[in-house]
Amino acid sequence: MVRSRRSFLTGLASLAGAATAGGAVAARGPGAEQARQARSDGPAPRPVPVVTPDVPHLPFEMAGAVKVFRLRAEPVRTEFVPGRVVDAWGFSGSVPGPTIEVSEGDRVRVIIENGLPEPFAPHWHGLEVPIAMDGVPGISQPPIAPGESFTYEFTLHQNGTFFYHSHMAMQEMMGMIGLFIIHPARAHEPAVNRDFGLILQGWALLPNNTVPNTLAMEFNWLTMNGKAGPATTPLVVRRGERVRIRLVNLGMDHHPIHLHGHQFHVTGTEAGRAAGPFTMAENTVLVGVAQARDIEFVATYPGDWMLHCHLPHHMMNQMQAMVGPMHGEFGEHAGHRPPTPGFPQDMWTPMDHLAGDKPEIVGLPPQWTGAMMGMMTLVRVVEPELFERIERRRAELGRTS
Repeated sequence: MVRSRRSFLTGLASLAGAATAGGAVAARGPGAEQARQARSDGPAPRPVPVVTPDVPHLPFEMAGAVKVFRLRAEPVRTEFVPGRVVDAWGFSGSVPGPTIEVSEGDRVRVIIENGLPEPFAPHWHGLEVPIAMDGVPGISQPPIAPGESFTYEFTLHQNGTFFYHSHMAMQEMMGMIGLFIIHPARAHEPAVNRDFGLILQGWALLPNNTVPNTLAMEFNWLTMNGKAGPATTPLVVRRGERVRIRLVNLGMDHHPIHLHGHQFHVTGTEAGRAAGPFTMAENTVLVGVAQARDIEFVATYPGDWMLHCHLPHHMMNQMQAMVGPMHGEFGEHAGHRPPTPGFPQDMWTPMDHLAGDKPEIVGLPPQWTGAMMGMMTLVRVVEPELFERIERRRAELGRTS
């Protein structure tokens, strides 16, 4: 029987226990002391599920005490923004692949079928597994031939932000990565109210070509969870909530990720939870290639705060060829002033139509997309009334957090 998201939450609750975990984080902002007091007087905090915007979760079945996941490596046609079609490679219809969300102590079995036109094997990045399960073709196993499958099975004794990816380099550049989130048996303190996961990727797409150029060293499309601004889905939280954002990078560039309006602490890496207490506050964290960084903060200040890579070329996409003055829909005909002579790109480009009508953008002002390009999203710290309004709209569309 396929387990639902609600069933997963029930499983998390049963693992939470009554004691607290180590690795305390220095909470910041109004209400932090009251929150700590409430936690000390009540039951132990429980892990909350991870939300991975624009990326589905992989369902599982139970075979006795084993959680069984089925994953298919395959070509996937996707869109970074509406109208920009990309023929990438991913897993089970998704780029990045669907999120695997489990708990410390679980026994998991992942049955992977190769639907690609060439051999493939996945690596479980950061997981401590037997060598036969490590997924390195030619070393720990023969590569999985097209049309064949391989079964991986291991017990999880870690917790943190991990990921799976092809161990063929060019296949990585085609998009083959997914989150593998392991919750602790007992939630870390202070407990978070919201938990998000984002995968950072870079792509080289030549004009009039839908297939990524995996040999390129320069990249003109930058994505979070397979979407580029303004098509990325904002992270919506209530004012005063404690928030964790898990950042994973797999590409050819490092990404200094900057959060506006708040300071955060780095609480974990691709090796799991870092040792606390965490005393150094930051608002920009460098997420290197093949690294994960967990950041945590209290959403103290209301507003629509940008979360983005701060490399200037990663704050845009190749919306047009970078030669000469602009023409067409981004030039004078669209009501914009003519570009300054010698400057090829106007960085004010409202694209509200590319953001769609998703619930997470309810309440944003017209033309909010004018400077939202590339590896960018929003952390929306909203008051309860707007949060409930967004949640009602999500419910109307049959979506759950």
